[in-house]
Amino acid sequence: MQQNYYNYVRAEIAPLLPKRARRIVDVGCGAGETSAWLKTFFPDARLVGVECNPALRSELEGKLDEVHIVDLNAEAPAVGAADLYLFLDVLEHLNKPEEILRLLTSDMPADARVVVSLPNIAHVSVSVPLFFRGQFEYRDAGILDRTHVRFFVRDTAVRLMNDAGLRVEKGVRNGLEGPRSRFLDRVTGGLLRDRLTKQYVLLATPMRPGESQGPIEWLSGRL
Repeated sequence: MQQNYYNYVRAEIAPLLPKRARRIVDVGCGAGETSAWLKTFFPDARLVGVECNPALRSELEGKLDEVHIVDLNAEAPAVGAADLYLFLDVLEHLNKPEEILRLLTSDMPADARVVVSLPNIAHVSVSVPLFFRGQFEYRDAGILDRTHVRFFVRDTAVRLMNDAGLRVEKGVRNGLEGPRSRFLDRVTGGLLRDRLTKQYVLLATPMRPGESQGPIEWLSGRL
């Protein structure tokens, strides 16, 4: 399970990627598989990885150009400006995700992009047992991963981005891959879509002074 967790390629972010990227910062990069995969899109990009697991250092140094091994609950490394920042399956593990998100993107240029993924605590796998049995159980992985310290629904996920000075432009909903979920989504006219979404993957840009969060364009992704 741990091997799959650290080596998983987040290919569903493909429709959210910019056309060009010269410097990419991957926060919570695991074993660097997603960063290495991005080289197929941006072969000349400099890859910067931030990871908390020191056992992955040697592997990361063989794949990325710059590696920071750090506990983000204790400090924020100086990663510098980048065209693309990734925060995939990491912010829910942090005590102060808004602060880390803001600090690590503080040098981002106006045309930079930030891609964040956050689990949805309102998913039926959590909300139905909670409603009918009044309980939930932490697990080794997934929405109720026992190492999660923050929980999100769609609105609070977007608010997290706004609080960090980012405006969400596009998003992908993970979780509607199976025939049962597709059927429920279709027969309910999308009314249960937020209950069927396991994870929100959000694309954001720097929020200009006086700008507010507008409508989000939801892409099909892995639906």
